[in-house]
Amino acid sequence: MTDLINALLHAVAYALVGGAMLVVAYYVLDLATPGHLGTHLRGVDENGNESVHAHSKGAGVVTSAWLVSNAAVLFTAIWTNGATSLGWALGWTVSFGIVGIALNTLMFFAVEAITPGNLRQIVTEPGPVRPLAHVAAAVALSVGAIVCASIA
Repeated sequence: MTDLINALLHAVAYALVGGAMLVVAYYVLDLATPGHLGTHLRGVDENGNESVHAHSKGAGVVTSAWLVSNAAVLFTAIWTNGATSLGWALGWTVSFGIVGIALNTLMFFAVEAITPGNLRQIVTEPGPVRPLAHVAAAVALSVGAIVCASIA
């Protein structure tokens, strides 16, 4: 019974730390994009009204890939270090979570630097997903995979 209680407490600790890291990842992407990311995702027009014509599908694609990428890094850090003490495992989780967020941010700006146009603006424009948003999403997933491989 003690093993079950310990496992449940560890699960709660990992979920809280992982959830907090994903919130940080979201806010970092929010800072990297113009305006308020939530407004682009919800579809709020210039008058403050929600509209299906104002939401950015590109922002949805990039945000989803960004969060999945960072969640994969957190999962891998927990999975590979779960047998160690909780303190060390949480330390690895936070450390690699920070690395994943930092590298995703760096690569987001690198894609913007090597492609024509303003990636941040393109990603948050209302309407259909533009190809550059797919590229940014693929880069985020790729960064996550690379960081996961470095952990495993």
